[in-house]
Amino acid sequence: MPVVVVESPAKAKTINKYLGSDYTVLASYGHVRDLPAKNGSVDPDNAFEMTWEVGADSRKHVAAIAEALKTDDALILATDPDREGEAISWHLKEALTKRRSIKKSTDVKRVTFNAITKAAVTEAMANPRDIDVPLVDAYLARRALDYLVGFNLSPVLWRKLPGARSAGRVQSVCLRLIVDREMEIEAFKAREYWSVKAVLATPRGQEYEARLTVLAGKKLDRYDLENETQAELAVQAVTSRDLTVKSVEAKPAARNPSAPFMTSTLQQEASRKFGMGARQAMNAAQRLYEAGHITYMRTDGIDMAPEAVSEVRDAIKDRYGADYVPSNPRIYKNKAKNAQEAHECIRPTDMSKDAASLKLSEPDQRKLYDLIWKRTLACQMESARMERTTVDVGSDDGQVVMRATGQVVLFDGFLRVYEEGRDDTVVDDDDKRLPQISEGEKADKRSITPDQHFTQPPPRYTEATLVKRMEELGIGRPSTYASIITTIQDREYVRKEQNRLIPEDKGRIVTIFLLNFFKRYVEYDFTAALEAELDDVSAGEKDYKELLARFWRDFSAAISETSELRIAEVLDVLDDALAPQLYPPREDGSDPRTCPLCGEGQLHLKTSRTGGFVGCGRYPECRYTRPIGGDAAETGDRILGEDDGDEISLRSGRFGPYVQRGEATEENKKPKRASLPKGWQADEMTLEKALTLLSLPRIIGTHPEGGEIKSNFGRFGPYIMHQLPDEAKPVYANVKDPADVFEVGMNRAVEILAEKRANPGRGRGAAAKPLKELGEHPESGGMIAVMEGRYGPYVKWEKVNATLPKDTEPDAVTMDMAVALIAEKAAKSGGKKKAAAKKPAAKKATTKKAPAKKTSAKKAPAKKAPAKKAATKDA
Repeated sequence: MPVVVVESPAKAKTINKYLGSDYTVLASYGHVRDLPAKNGSVDPDNAFEMTWEVGADSRKHVAAIAEALKTDDALILATDPDREGEAISWHLKEALTKRRSIKKSTDVKRVTFNAITKAAVTEAMANPRDIDVPLVDAYLARRALDYLVGFNLSPVLWRKLPGARSAGRVQSVCLRLIVDREMEIEAFKAREYWSVKAVLATPRGQEYEARLTVLAGKKLDRYDLENETQAELAVQAVTSRDLTVKSVEAKPAARNPSAPFMTSTLQQEASRKFGMGARQAMNAAQRLYEAGHITYMRTDGIDMAPEAVSEVRDAIKDRYGADYVPSNPRIYKNKAKNAQEAHECIRPTDMSKDAASLKLSEPDQRKLYDLIWKRTLACQMESARMERTTVDVGSDDGQVVMRATGQVVLFDGFLRVYEEGRDDTVVDDDDKRLPQISEGEKADKRSITPDQHFTQPPPRYTEATLVKRMEELGIGRPSTYASIITTIQDREYVRKEQNRLIPEDKGRIVTIFLLNFFKRYVEYDFTAALEAELDDVSAGEKDYKELLARFWRDFSAAISETSELRIAEVLDVLDDALAPQLYPPREDGSDPRTCPLCGEGQLHLKTSRTGGFVGCGRYPECRYTRPIGGDAAETGDRILGEDDGDEISLRSGRFGPYVQRGEATEENKKPKRASLPKGWQADEMTLEKALTLLSLPRIIGTHPEGGEIKSNFGRFGPYIMHQLPDEAKPVYANVKDPADVFEVGMNRAVEILAEKRANPGRGRGAAAKPLKELGEHPESGGMIAVMEGRYGPYVKWEKVNATLPKDTEPDAVTMDMAVALIAEKAAKSGGKKKAAAKKPAAKKATTKKAPAKKTSAKKAPAKKAPAKKAATKDA
C-alpha cells in the first residue's frame, strides 16, 4: 500500500476516509526537522550551509513512516499546499533518504489539495508532481534569515539591555508598529472644538436631528467654533430665527458585499465580531480544514473556483429566492503577490451545510464556520439598495443652515445575511432614518444644544487592526501573523488589555535600541522589500543564496559595530532618544530631569532584567525609581509627611504603587514598604493611611489556645494568620474585605480560623477534582481538563499545566483553546513530554475638561523568566 503522509492525525483521519484501505495514511506531526539553537546552524562562510536536526518528538513519527515504507516502495507527500507544507515534504524526503528508507526505486510524489473533500483528494492523487524546489528555496531563505537575525541580534540585546529576550526579522518590526502608535498617543495634544445640533419637528410632530453647517452665511469647518462662547452665540443665531425646509434631496445608493475571506481578513473579522485572537482564530480554522469543512485557511487569495461560485449561487436561490442572486457571478480579483500563496479564498466545502447542520461541538469552530459560511454566501448576493436623503433647513436670510441626513434600505440584498464589522464604533449619520419631510414646510425647534468635543489620539492597535496594518505595509505573510503577534506577547514586550495591544517598558527599550543601532532592519519599507524578494525566490526568479549573501554582508557589519559599545554608551543614546517621553515638561516649569523625591539628583534611564525604568542619579543615597511610561506627576510619587524622624513617601514600582518609610542606606538596605491594597487609590493616599499600612502586620490578640492572631495583606489578598503550639506551620485564612485586616475582632478571627482548620481544602497529594473535562487530546491522546489551582484555573494534560489567560472563565475554555495553551506551555518549558498512547478521537451642554494625555496603563507584574537560548525565528 502506498504510504501517504500529512501533518496531523486529524487530517490523516479525514483523508483515510476518502482513500480507504488501499493506502496507509500517517501523520508527521508538523515539521520533523529544525535548525539546532546553537552557533553554526547556518554557516555564512560555507555558502549558507544549514545543519538540520530531527526533533526528539519527531523521531518516532519518522521511524513509523520508515517502517511503513519497508512493505511498500511508494511515498505520497500530501502536506499543506503552501510554502510551509512544501518544506515539511522536503524535510521528510531528506530525513527518510538520510536513514536509507527512501531508495532509488522508491516512487516519491507530492500531491496538494485546497480542500479535504473526496473530489479534491481523488483529483490530487490522480495528478501528482515533484517537490517545488523554488518554494523550498523560499522557505530556506526565510528560515536562514530568521536564524541569522535572531541568533546574532538576540545576544547583543542580552548584553546591552538586561532583561531583553530576543529580536526577530519580522517580530521586531511588528513591535515597532505598536511602540510607534503608543508614542503618537503620548505626543498627542487634544484640540477643543464645538458643534451645534438641534432636534427639529415636522408639522406632523415627527422629530429628527440636524447639525449646524452654515453660520453667518459661511460654511462651518470642523474647528470654526473653538470655544463655548462661540458655540453659545451660534445657538442664539439659530434660536432667534424661524427655520424652513429649503431642500430635500434623495439619491439612490448601493452597497456591495465584501470579498470572501483570506487569512488576514478572517483574523480581523473574528477579532471584531468574537474578540478572538489571531492564534485562536487560526486554531479553529485549522480544525475546520482538517475535518474537511472549509478550504485551506492560509491564503492571500480571494478568488473562488467556478464550481464553488455556482454552488453558492444555488444556495442563495434555495434559501432566499432568485431576487437575491445577481444576474452575473461576482468576480473578485486575486490579491496574492506570488503563486505560492495564490490559493482559493477561505470558504465552506459544502455550501448546503450551515453551522447548525454540521453540529459542531466546539464553540470557536461553530462561530468561525458560521462566519465563513455567511461571508461566502454574502459575497455572491445582490447589492443592498438604499435611498440616501439630505435635508437642508435654514433661515430666510440665509444666515443659518442646518442639515439632516439619513437613509432608507429599499432592498436588503446581502445585508440579509451578513455585514462586515468595523474597527471603530462611530455611527455614521447616514445610517439614521428620517421621517417624511417636504420642501417649504416649517421646522419646529424643539431643542438647540451646543456640544463640546476634543480631537482624539489614534487608537491603540487590536490584533485585527495590527494584522490589517501589517498587510498594508507588506510585512509578514498570512501564515505568520498569528505566531508573530503571539511571540511579542510571550516575550513580555507587549500586553493585551481590553483587546488593545500596549507596549511594555522593555518592548519600548528594545524598539528604541533597534531604531538607533539597527534602524535599517526595523524599517517598514526594508522589511516589505525583503518579503517581495522572498516572493521572487518562491517564483523561481531569484537565487536565495545571493539574497542571503547581500543581507549578511551589511547585517554582520552592524552587529560588529554595536558589539563594541559599552552599556553606558547605549543607555546614553536611548536616554536622549526617549527624552520627550521620559521627561515631559512639568506644569511648574521646573527641570523635568530633577528627581522629585530628593530634589537634587538628575533622572536617568536605567535597565534591569525586568525592563527599563527611570532612576535618580544619586543612587544609592536616593533610590527613587519610576516606570518609563510616565512623569512623577502622573505616577503620583510624592512625600506624604514625616513620622519619628523618617520621611514617609508614596512611590511607583513594578508591581504598582507602594508606601515606604525612610530611604535605603548601607545600614538599612531594605526600608519598610507596603503595597497599596486593592481598591486603595494612590491619589487618595495620606500620611495617616500610609502609617496604617506600614504598621502591618496587625496583632489582633492572643488565641484562647495560645499564639498571636495577626492580619495582613499578602500576594493572594487580605488574610488572618495563626499558629497553635502543636502545629508544624501557621494556618492562613483569606478574608474577602480588605477592611477586615484593620477591623476584624478576636471573636470573628477565632471563628474564621476554626472554619479554616475544619475545612483546610485539598491537601498536598490529594487528587484535585476537575472543573471541566474537555476530552481526549485530539493528536496525542490523554485527558484534557480544566482544574482549579492555587494561582487560578489552569488546563491540565498529562504533566503539562497551562494557566488560563486573564479574564478567561473555565466554562469558556474550548478544546482548541486548551490544545493551543498546552502547546504553548510545552514549547516554553522545552522539556521532553512523555508520549501518550494514541486513543480514539473524541442635553444641556456642560463644559468638559480636555482629556488627559494617554500614557501606558500600569504595568502588570512581570514574570521572572529563566534564561533561554537565542531565539532563532520569528514564531
